[in-house]
Amino acid sequence: MRTRCPNCGTTLSLDALIAHDGAREALGVAFKLSGPLGNTLVRYLGLFRPETRELTLDRVAKLLGELLPDVQAQRIERGGQVFDAPPACWVWTIEQALAARESGRLVTPLKGHGWLYQVMSQYQPAPASGLVVQDAAPRLAARPQSQTTAAMAALQERMNG
Repeated sequence: MRTRCPNCGTTLSLDALIAHDGAREALGVAFKLSGPLGNTLVRYLGLFRPETRELTLDRVAKLLGELLPDVQAQRIERGGQVFDAPPACWVWTIEQALAARESGRLVTPLKGHGWLYQVMSQYQPAPASGLVVQDAAPRLAARPQSQTTAAMAALQERMNG
């Protein structure tokens, strides 16, 4: 049976997926992450695909394996601090990454999850709805910036001005 990835368009036999160690691991993780979060994570994986090549199944399994413990714990660690990361936070942050890619503010392919975790560390659910996020700029200005954040801000400022 042939399958087609809705994210990258690659076609592959389901038998080959199950026989491949990396693919089998990726499928196992994907089945644990169903619903809106699972769908969003699949789209996030597309940010790691090189322009001229397909994302290997071993790489997909590795990326999902890196995220799964934090997704299940609903917490992330960034800069020595622990932040709550409920499913709504993951979905919102990945949507921000996809929007940043579309607008040219995020260069792909990504090499790691640093950008995602940095944005997640700034997530603040609204008291009533739980999915609205406050503007992160005031909080960033209130604490010292990392070199990466400062470089990203300088690049963004250069692009805008």
